[in-house]
Amino acid sequence: MTAEAVRERPLRIALLTYKGNPFCGGQGVYVRHLSRELARLGHSVEVIGAQPYPVLDAVGEGVTLTELPSLDLYRQPDPFRTPKPHEYRDWVDLLEVGTMWTGGFPEPLTFSLRARRHLAARKGRFDVVHDNQTLGYGLLGGARVLGAPLVTTIHHPITVDRRLELDAAEGWRRRSSVRRWYGFTRMQKRVARRLPSVLTVSGSSRQEIVDDLGVRPDRVHVVPIGADTELFSPDPAVPEVPGRIVTTSSADVPLKGLVHLIEALAKARAEHPGAHLVVVGKRPEEGPVATAIEEYGLGGAVEFVKGISDAELASLVRGAQVACVPSLYEGFSLPAAEAMATGTPLLATTGGAIPEVAGPDGETCLAVPPGDAGALAAGLVRLLGDDGLRARLGAAGRERVLSRFTWERAAIGTVERYRAAMAAGGVAPAPAPVARPPAAADVAPAVAEGR
Repeated sequence: MTAEAVRERPLRIALLTYKGNPFCGGQGVYVRHLSRELARLGHSVEVIGAQPYPVLDAVGEGVTLTELPSLDLYRQPDPFRTPKPHEYRDWVDLLEVGTMWTGGFPEPLTFSLRARRHLAARKGRFDVVHDNQTLGYGLLGGARVLGAPLVTTIHHPITVDRRLELDAAEGWRRRSSVRRWYGFTRMQKRVARRLPSVLTVSGSSRQEIVDDLGVRPDRVHVVPIGADTELFSPDPAVPEVPGRIVTTSSADVPLKGLVHLIEALAKARAEHPGAHLVVVGKRPEEGPVATAIEEYGLGGAVEFVKGISDAELASLVRGAQVACVPSLYEGFSLPAAEAMATGTPLLATTGGAIPEVAGPDGETCLAVPPGDAGALAAGLVRLLGDDGLRARLGAAGRERVLSRFTWERAAIGTVERYRAAMAAGGVAPAPAPVARPPAAADVAPAVAEGR
């Protein structure tokens, strides 16, 4: 095939996602919107995913979904369940359960092994395989094994989450549990170093991937993602709710900084008694956030909403006087981009890549240091009390998103990396030797697959 033909013809894309439901966080949102925009560009996208299965917008219009079932060990209402004997299908299922029983998180490894088997049986069906942050041993071997060049998105290294959780863990038992749960990050480090082409969503994430995972800088390419600017758009018909602050927190983890926003809300209510917080996410029954809500007497001032549609989310954000991203770290921050797209003024920390999305303090947002409840409170008080500032920041924020962060731009940039991987053949040089040999539990699956 000529180079010109590779550049011009529509592509057949396998998009892998071990956790692709948008209610599970940013990975699912990425798959949903990227697959739709790739199809709009004329490409054929087959999303291959495990439970909870992806929610897709363009099925039948260039996008198909292939379900690659796991044992779904973390499903509600019985997470960490033990499967019935008849549910076991093969040795991968046994590995999945055994890893869970020993306190680890098996899904990146076991999904990669199932995906490897699935793709190997369908060689020639795809032009490119795009992995959405699985980083499992099963995806090593390149086009020889997978049947097409591999491109991998790393939103940010999960080693960052591990580090922040360990910093917040109290007692040796909790720290030991965190280390066991994040044991898969050792695998992800080893796999990342052998990947020929890595996409990430921000300059901050790119540096973290180089520093934390040891990936060569020349293999990491930034393709920013974005907001659905048609859905997340201003609507003057939606009334502004006095005192409403909205934030998104899909999990009660230190990374999201929600506990600092709860404290900031308590401080801000001294000057704005009507200030109240709507959290898009599940209400925690225990832990730091639940404790803070009770300690500050905010039971009636903090509401949690879960399972709402994108349209309902857009309406909720439009009606807020302030959107807040209190995270200690983000690899990109879709909530920031979506809030800005609606014209809602943004208060955000400077954690990770958030400044790359939110822009300069005082121009397109108010920016504060991560983990600083006092600074968050001051920002809330300032925005809630200044109509003109809210209007100015809201308008400037939307213009920033329109010019930089849309899903169409993300899809175009991603296709450029697909074509570069195809032209290069998708083969990376051999990695440098690993200083410490991997544990037997890590290498056994790869050996069993014949690598």
